[in-house]
Amino acid sequence: MAPAQRDDASAVAREFALGGEVLSASPYGSGHINDTFLVRTTPGSGPTRFILQRINQNVFRRPDELMANVERVCAHAYAKLRAAGAPDAERRTLRLIPTRHGRAWLGEGPADRWRCYHFIDDATGHDVVRAPEQAFAAAKAFGAFQSLLADLPGGRLHETIPDFHHTPARFARFRQALDVDAHGRAAAAGPEIAFALARADEVAVVTDALRDGRLPERVTHNDTKLNNVLLDDATQEGVCVIDLDTVMPGSVLYDFGDLVRTSTSPAAEDETDLSKVTMQFPMFAALVRGYLESTRGFLTPAEKSLLPFAGKLITFEIGLRFLTDWLEGDTYFKVRRPGHNLDRTRTQFKLVASIESQLPAMQALVDRT
Repeated sequence: MAPAQRDDASAVAREFALGGEVLSASPYGSGHINDTFLVRTTPGSGPTRFILQRINQNVFRRPDELMANVERVCAHAYAKLRAAGAPDAERRTLRLIPTRHGRAWLGEGPADRWRCYHFIDDATGHDVVRAPEQAFAAAKAFGAFQSLLADLPGGRLHETIPDFHHTPARFARFRQALDVDAHGRAAAAGPEIAFALARADEVAVVTDALRDGRLPERVTHNDTKLNNVLLDDATQEGVCVIDLDTVMPGSVLYDFGDLVRTSTSPAAEDETDLSKVTMQFPMFAALVRGYLESTRGFLTPAEKSLLPFAGKLITFEIGLRFLTDWLEGDTYFKVRRPGHNLDRTRTQFKLVASIESQLPAMQALVDRT
């Protein structure tokens, strides 16, 4: 982060009602989308650490709609926690700090959009799931997040990224990229293309059920990686779900499916040694136990029954997106080597195959849990 940006962040921080004088604003965290700063202030009437973020408007083209979503979600979650008498409500949800003029975020028109959150003490985000206990904690936290928002009033949230998990739309774009083959790459991805085409009949299972009312539309997070849950430093319990930019209407199956994709394989997303890629059943079992513990109050039988399939669907969808980007010339995902997106595709599709081979056992576990 350039010095000028650090100086700008300090000046921006002073536009929020922080209760003390701003001492510093330094780059914070490992996120790749928004600019994030840790703000420190002199002791005032409350906390002395805050999280300040500048929203990346190249990714999020309608930042005011995004922030309207975040404002509603944070306020509702906090109100429900307080009403339930949660002793640590302040740590269980993100809370926006208003500007000095009482707004939930800073900026309008062509200007940057900034927001400020309370800092959540004694809790840390982790990039890699190392044990079933962490998978359980993350799944329980995301389930609790969905439970808090199951009765969100005020109508439908904005779609911050339209059709984000619309697998049929993703498949249609893949078919178009394959038909055009603008970069002459299809020949190098023959097995991967065949793998994708063989699963064409499954891409609309969730979207069709949502359309027909067989699955309810929910408020979902849509980016359920482990590092989007803060775990308590002492107990390793899931404390707070963070990174709310993709919170929007969807299916709980999207969230659970991405938990399976990101939490059950010991291999990196772009691992080239495919022998390392496998769906670890103990991790899946931990996800199921944690998720169902916090969602039984609202989850429908249809949603529960499709949890194993969701892991396959979302893993396939992400692999399909990598394959599409490979065919289109690596225009969306950042690549660090030739064939990087194809390597990512192969890793995701190997995980899909591993899930498929274990689906009967996965289904039996969910049915009896």
